[in-house]
Amino acid sequence: METARLASLIAATITMGLVSGLFYGFSVSVMPGLKRTDDRTVIDVMQKINVAILNGWFVLGYIGAFVFTALAVGLHVPADGRDVLPPLIAALVAYVAAMGLTNKVNIPLNNALEKAGPVDRIADPAAVRRAFEAPWVRANVWRTLLCTASLGFLAWALFAYGALK
Repeated sequence: METARLASLIAATITMGLVSGLFYGFSVSVMPGLKRTDDRTVIDVMQKINVAILNGWFVLGYIGAFVFTALAVGLHVPADGRDVLPPLIAALVAYVAAMGLTNKVNIPLNNALEKAGPVDRIADPAAVRRAFEAPWVRANVWRTLLCTASLGFLAWALFAYGALK
């Protein structure tokens, strides 16, 4: 059981790090870079990213972060969780909030961008960009912060787990 607890905690930390890093990368490089381009480029690139990101590696990180964190919580409940369980629960709550934000804001904005159609056929690309960019960036900053907090809580849990041994 100890091996499963540690393995789930390590897997949760790694996958959360991947997701946190992905969202951070968008916050500090992709979106600031796109901000310096024209409307059609933003739409075209984000439409292509929204298709490309739906792959097994993304799913492994995004869903894995949830599954492994929830598993770590579940495996630590029957154990003495006074040291490890609180940061694990905090990590799970922060990540569920990030997933909720993704589902309520980022995904609908991505879908609306896709529904706008091929970039060369959009009559008013400036309007499409205005409806998408600012709210998507704001939500991404928040989910980056939530995922980073979750990663910090998982690091705390790893430290607490090691201190108990």
